[in-house]
Amino acid sequence: MKRIPVASCFALAVFTLAANGQTPVGAEPEANPGRPTVSTPATLTPTGYLQFETGVNVASHSPEFSSRFAPNEVIKFSVHPRLEFLASSEPVVHYRVAGQSANRVAEVFLGGQAVISPGEEAKPTLAVSYFHRAYDGGAPEFDFGSPKNSVLLLASAELKGFHYDANAMFNELTEGTVRRAQFGQSLTISHPLTSKFTLSGEIWHFTQPFLRGNAVGNLWAVSYAARKTLVLDAGFNRGLTSTSTRWQAFVGFTYLLPHRLR
Repeated sequence: MKRIPVASCFALAVFTLAANGQTPVGAEPEANPGRPTVSTPATLTPTGYLQFETGVNVASHSPEFSSRFAPNEVIKFSVHPRLEFLASSEPVVHYRVAGQSANRVAEVFLGGQAVISPGEEAKPTLAVSYFHRAYDGGAPEFDFGSPKNSVLLLASAELKGFHYDANAMFNELTEGTVRRAQFGQSLTISHPLTSKFTLSGEIWHFTQPFLRGNAVGNLWAVSYAARKTLVLDAGFNRGLTSTSTRWQAFVGFTYLLPHRLR
């Protein structure tokens, strides 16, 4: 019950600031997907438009579970060309541990992202973001854990027909009353196959302070732009170390509401 005021204040701030957002007159809004990769784009969603990133994730063989299935949702709203608010959650997680199956609610994260330096083409857009875990349902986590607090440095640019998103992550992990620092890096490179299809490849790494190990993975995904406001995606991730989640498969979509909120 203590979490309700936090979420309410977040929503109130988003919709109160919406009137201050600016969008070019006559410009058609276009979705800016952040899924399904680990990397987050440094660029923001169109100002004044709600964007939903929805999907399901199936995973197997991880330090905390033998199998895991969960839908996930990320909601983004830019109140200014340089400021975006975000909320992320897994409404329910079905998992199997030590031969026993169960269902639990996972986490809810609230945060924001700010552009430090806008870019264009080869000049990268630079941004910083912060996330706080507002609720922890206690569901088993992936190999990189569930940060209580997270700060990200982000860079995105276009280079010779390729697009890249690079992230550096600085997280706070907790286990009971013990806190540990976690460091992560990710690099995603995307290239259009056709006018509608795009192929993305990613390599990512997280330290595992409580396991004294490292989680490393290689992700591949294909996206299809059905419309400017709707992008479908599917792919898989292969863990590369003994303490990484061995396999993940995912499918989902990004939808930008075509009507600007006022």
